[in-house]
Amino acid sequence: MKVHIIGGGNLGVAIALGLSKYAQGNQITVTRRNIETISYLQEKGITVSSDNKHDIASADVIILTTKPYQVDVVLGEILPVISNKTIASAVSGLSIEALQEKIGEQHAAIRIMPNIAAQFGASATCVSFAERHKEQSKNVIELFQNLGTVPVIDEKLMDAATVLGACGTAYALRYIRASMQAGIEIGFDSQTALAIAAQTVMGAAKMLMEENVHPEQLIDRVTTPQGCTIVGLNEMEHEGFSSSLIKGIKTSLKKIKG
Repeated sequence: MKVHIIGGGNLGVAIALGLSKYAQGNQITVTRRNIETISYLQEKGITVSSDNKHDIASADVIILTTKPYQVDVVLGEILPVISNKTIASAVSGLSIEALQEKIGEQHAAIRIMPNIAAQFGASATCVSFAERHKEQSKNVIELFQNLGTVPVIDEKLMDAATVLGACGTAYALRYIRASMQAGIEIGFDSQTALAIAAQTVMGAAKMLMEENVHPEQLIDRVTTPQGCTIVGLNEMEHEGFSSSLIKGIKTSLKKIKG
């Protein structure tokens, strides 16, 4: 497929790099006003341009990864030169209905929420679409299945998906950082502490994905009676580990909803 990504920021670039590595054979274009910062993408076989309309008429899928305030300007540029396109929007807070109204009924509006782990084929990309655009959504779903998991969700949960799947990347990284800092306190150098913490999180996530069980079932496997794991878990919970994470996620959602 020909994939046209408008918005060469962190997310747009992550998607482009992921597709170039894990979905080879697709033709990818990324546009950004200042292309100097993304010119290196050309080494990966990705076309870059400062013109949002560059070869867009031949695109199979157009992906919007711009800021919300840029949407109207971008659509004003591209709509006169495209017809019958699938437009997948990763723009935070932009509903399918609002996007559809902006682009007209001749185009299919799909809403997506990937995260920057798309670059490494490890994104959780939530997708929503109107029932009448189910057929057009198949190309979008197939595309992002190369970049991780693609749960199809009700659009009313898309803001929540943004917090859990996109903001959640930062939350997970903050846990790794804290674990790394603790590792230094108990004797490791920073590089070794980071390597152990990151790999441990990766291993825990892989076990969950592979076995498809509740986290507590796996926790039980490493929690022995009167052992060091249970006392550590209990101390963390006493200090509000789970409750603070839950409160943080809910606070982020409140921010999105205004």
